[in-house]
Amino acid sequence: MEDAVQHCAELVRNADRDRYIATLFAPAPNRGALYALYAFNVEVAHVRDRAREAAPGEIRLQWWREVLGGERRGEAMASPVAASLLDTIERHRLPVNALLALLEMRRFDLYDEPMLTIAELEDYAIRTESTLIAMAAQILGIDAAAAARPAGIARTLTELLTALPGHALRRQVYLPVELLDRYGVHTADVFARRSSPALSQAAADLRHLARDYLAAAANSLRVLSQQALPAFLPVATVRQSLDRLDRSDMFQPRSLSPWRRQWLIWRAARNPDRLTG
Repeated sequence: MEDAVQHCAELVRNADRDRYIATLFAPAPNRGALYALYAFNVEVAHVRDRAREAAPGEIRLQWWREVLGGERRGEAMASPVAASLLDTIERHRLPVNALLALLEMRRFDLYDEPMLTIAELEDYAIRTESTLIAMAAQILGIDAAAAARPAGIARTLTELLTALPGHALRRQVYLPVELLDRYGVHTADVFARRSSPALSQAAADLRHLARDYLAAAANSLRVLSQQALPAFLPVATVRQSLDRLDRSDMFQPRSLSPWRRQWLIWRAARNPDRLTG
């Protein structure tokens, strides 16, 4: 199992640097379980990138459903990520239904259908990012669902806005149609990557919403045990990411450099008051 844990840690280090750094601030006995959870997320969050077409992606997500359902035991034990995840689920009593809901949300990533409403986007964030934060906190021994919900939404909105140019290039729209309609913007404008005052205002509304959720997370975090802090450290990049998005063209976003993200996480680990500020 030690080799499997190391495999998960390397996978997270290469594909989700924020969470890799954050986990270094967790107690050593919990790090393997955190890396297993995050490695699973890497596997399913990048299914579209690896499969390139929907059908192979669906097959891969179905494989994970069956693994979580107790099927394919032999195959699961041969997979470092699956074996580590199943061990983590058992040791920390992670809710399998929530992981299955996360998989269902990842089906959206496989297709080019637009996100229709803001409520749908919030639900997507809750069942993916918020779930991940809450489970990480559970591994650390804390029930942090109340704080994880707004924190996960804030981070998801911010990361999706940063990734908008790449999504537009592959004709995928996470900006809710409801929001685009409010300003008379069509999805074709997003695909063409044409900036306009109307599209900029739609993006600004989403950044404002992200800030609202970040403020709500800050209120919840004030009363949360610092034992859960490593689960929330990736949120430390949200505030400055939003500030940079404010000052850049949405199709040429000024993203934070890796060293800056690492510094923000380190700073929040030393001073939790800086987590959302």
